[in-house]
Amino acid sequence: MYKPKIDVLETMRETGALKHGHFLYASGRHGEVYLEKFDLLRDPAATVELCAEFAERYRDDRIDVVVGPTTGGILLAFETARQLGVKAAYAERASDSGPGREIRRGTTFAPGSRILVVDDILTTGGSVRETLEALEPHPVEVVGIGVMVDRSAGKTTFGDVPLFALASHEFSSWLADECPLCADGVPLEKPGTTSMPG
Repeated sequence: MYKPKIDVLETMRETGALKHGHFLYASGRHGEVYLEKFDLLRDPAATVELCAEFAERYRDDRIDVVVGPTTGGILLAFETARQLGVKAAYAERASDSGPGREIRRGTTFAPGSRILVVDDILTTGGSVRETLEALEPHPVEVVGIGVMVDRSAGKTTFGDVPLFALASHEFSSWLADECPLCADGVPLEKPGTTSMPG
């Protein structure tokens, strides 16, 4: 089994992407650690180094196309594909307000194309599942999924498609009415731009 040569969580600390405080997650839960992927992805050298790990892991898997979901997955897919010497494709939101993703902008796949899906932070796996669903109408085989950080620590799976995480760590989170940070009066921050559940 391939073991990453870099410590992704340490890289996130160095780039300011690993933050401590009192955060409202997209799931509605509260937690004290937030991973701001764009603080890392704004650093081209760190992003290239990170994608080199994906490229090294999948170099012998005969990948034809690397696919990433918007938004962070696009950057990772592009750079990983560049390092593998293959094409990249992107799974975009099907609409501004609704769920789901689509492979758009005239993107086509040769029949039997071997696909690697890459994404940034995995929590529940929603964006990866939507990407897999967007690929279903196409004549392709998804042979692997790579993520920067698996926040579920291996609890999130994707059927027969193996998951490779550069880092895997479960960070504590709580329902709002059970949150010890709320009980201590720590101000709540709402980072990111993912829509909150109603």
